[in-house]
Amino acid sequence: MTEENKTAAPQASNPENAPTMSMQKIYVKDVSFETPNAPDIFNEKGQPEIKMNLNQKVKKIADDTYEVVLAVTVTCKILEKTAYLVEVEQAGIFSLANFEENIMHQTLGSYCPNVLFPYARQMISDLVMNGGFQPLLLQPVNFDQLYAQQMQQAQAQAESATKQ
Repeated sequence: MTEENKTAAPQASNPENAPTMSMQKIYVKDVSFETPNAPDIFNEKGQPEIKMNLNQKVKKIADDTYEVVLAVTVTCKILEKTAYLVEVEQAGIFSLANFEENIMHQTLGSYCPNVLFPYARQMISDLVMNGGFQPLLLQPVNFDQLYAQQMQQAQAQAESATKQ
């Protein structure tokens, strides 16, 4: 029992090597709202067709400090005419120290976009409503699942490249 405590104690008593993460800032990097067919689009009678596209970029800006940008594009069409197009780049600055490489990659690719998405969703909702349209509330996104799919695709591409 004494041996178990001795092996566990160094990890608990050495907090300087423990992984730490902090969010330094959240901000809007870029925003765009277009209604190319206004004012005629307001008279169209039809079911809106909404499409959402997500993209993200990670940029190292200093030791252990990263900018994560979540780009969300929403296009709404009514009877094949574009009612509106919204593009929001929601960004955040995150500090990550003492992370293993794979855990840091997963945190930047999944956790950070998950933090940013509610801010982007609110911005999109406000822009759509201020543009004269019915409020739009985007459904939550499972960034863990998207990250896992991206990793599977990258692994499949790497395997097919080595076979050729």
